[in-house]
Amino acid sequence: MKLQVTGTISELLTGINHLSEELNFTIGSDGYPISVVKRPGSIEVKNANGQGEICFEKKIHFYRALGLWLQNFEKSKEFHIVEHPQFETSGVMIDASRNAVLTTDGIQMLLRKMAVMGLNLAMLYTEDTFEVPEYPYFGYMRGRYSEKEIKICDDYAEELGIEMIPCIQTLAHLKEALKWNYSNEFRDTESILLAGEPKTYEFLRTIIKSATKPYRSNRIHIGMDEAHELGLGKYMELNGYRNRFEIMNQHLKQVIHITEDLNLKPMIWSDMYFRLASKDGNYYDKDAAIPEEIIKLIPNVQMVYWDYYHTEESHYEKMLTMHKLLVDEPIFAGGLWTWNGIAPNYGKAFRTTEAALKANKKFGIKEVFATMWGDNGAETPIQTVLPGMQLYAEYTYHQEVGPEHLAERFEFCTGYHLEDFLLLNHFDETPGVMKDNLYESNPSKFLLWQDILIGLYDKNIEGFPIAQHYEKLIQPLHESKEKNQDMNLLFHFYEELARVLSVKAELGINLKNAYDQADKNAVHACSEKLSSLRKDVEKLRLAHKKLWFSTNKPFGWEVLDIRYGGLLTRIHSAEERVQEWLDDPTVRIEELEAERLFYNGIYTFGEEGTLGRNLYHRIVTNSVFSD
Repeated sequence: MKLQVTGTISELLTGINHLSEELNFTIGSDGYPISVVKRPGSIEVKNANGQGEICFEKKIHFYRALGLWLQNFEKSKEFHIVEHPQFETSGVMIDASRNAVLTTDGIQMLLRKMAVMGLNLAMLYTEDTFEVPEYPYFGYMRGRYSEKEIKICDDYAEELGIEMIPCIQTLAHLKEALKWNYSNEFRDTESILLAGEPKTYEFLRTIIKSATKPYRSNRIHIGMDEAHELGLGKYMELNGYRNRFEIMNQHLKQVIHITEDLNLKPMIWSDMYFRLASKDGNYYDKDAAIPEEIIKLIPNVQMVYWDYYHTEESHYEKMLTMHKLLVDEPIFAGGLWTWNGIAPNYGKAFRTTEAALKANKKFGIKEVFATMWGDNGAETPIQTVLPGMQLYAEYTYHQEVGPEHLAERFEFCTGYHLEDFLLLNHFDETPGVMKDNLYESNPSKFLLWQDILIGLYDKNIEGFPIAQHYEKLIQPLHESKEKNQDMNLLFHFYEELARVLSVKAELGINLKNAYDQADKNAVHACSEKLSSLRKDVEKLRLAHKKLWFSTNKPFGWEVLDIRYGGLLTRIHSAEERVQEWLDDPTVRIEELEAERLFYNGIYTFGEEGTLGRNLYHRIVTNSVFSD
């Protein structure tokens, strides 16, 4: 469609050009007329008597409004729509620290989707993945961003009305940065800086200057979350045990002094203050009471309340009440559950988001954003965040959001079908898992990586038709690949994953049963499946690789290559061991003779409705993996 856009448009033209291909329109003097008016208040889009109109306040509102106009013009030639923004700022945090570092093209792809949706905040979470010339080992071989790369993305974001903010760490979560010898003098534990040490603040001043240099915004997120061992390592050797509230406040004060010198406005994650006040270190302890004298000493900093776990509005209301005792205007961070394993957990993401954002509206919270972490190797592709981003966007402009509205907006803003993306939820919401997977099971991950001969999770899935469940996903995913051409890499990857899991999920159980019964025919049948499985895993690896390289830098992929390589080698070893037994039944396969126990370790809740969840190194072996 060709449009003739007139009015208050000088600051919008570059962004319009960025979105013209995305939204399938061109600009020309002979196009359909739309007048644009910038004024305070709500978003308003109209069309009547052959004339369109868009009224907006912020630049981001215009791009959302342009999308709304185009979407409704397709359906009806006359319309009048008004939307009232519910938050001043709403957006996402992009994790670039868990191996997957998006290319500039990958970030720009997300920024375009955000603009059409109406999201105006993009935080880039970089623990050590940004360039600091004074510390050449900082982010070495981790795909770190150059100053130029971040500047390119920041310029692009500004043209679309989106504020980009650096998000770094200035206390904990620095394991990768502190593993090098340059940090010996200012390292407390392997992941925490040595509070009170002058060299610590020299280091922090340097990285803060580098982190903020490419950005227009003077805001910065300085982290400080989950410092569980604060003051308990080298610090305690030098100073003895000291009140950890005091250590936290004194360190924060020193860092705030640096940000004030650099004319920056900092924010931190709030959890450490609540954890230190809780008897069991629980962030969400509603009985935790931070001492008044500690509150008075907290420097002037914004607090970010992060919570990805709860489905009751009342929980968020209580936590927001507690936060308002610390700061007048807390910021809220929810989660899109891209870190559960190899597939997104949309059920939990949607339930927690809806409860959280409704509570935030009641409390008049002005700023919210959604995190998209990539824990344990960033196995879940970044493209899977789009449904959660759309949900955030619609709750940013509507009091309530129904499923039909969400699906319709998603299809327009992204060009894809929501029901196809929601198929991905079934990789972890399998038989044996409760609706919406609130206990965070990740069977697609542990069934992919677990060893066939050892089968640490075999007992957990015993009796459930898991293989059949995955087999039923193959065809719908194939159809989704055909329907969503621009996302064919994503759906092809998940189609191949479903194919592998339809064979591998119960193969270890079947092999052990056949071996226990000395059933040569059944063991032989399992052996043949092992051979074909190896070929299917290689197809999966190649599909995953192609998808990864479509948006990410190559650094970090080596970790997944190693995981796939280990899986392929162990399948081959299983083939060899089984063949030895088939050739000579007196040969023992001791792993198959061992009793299978329910996996009752970390991330096991002991509740109905979950099959378990774990990290890679605890899935593949019960032996010491690396330490």
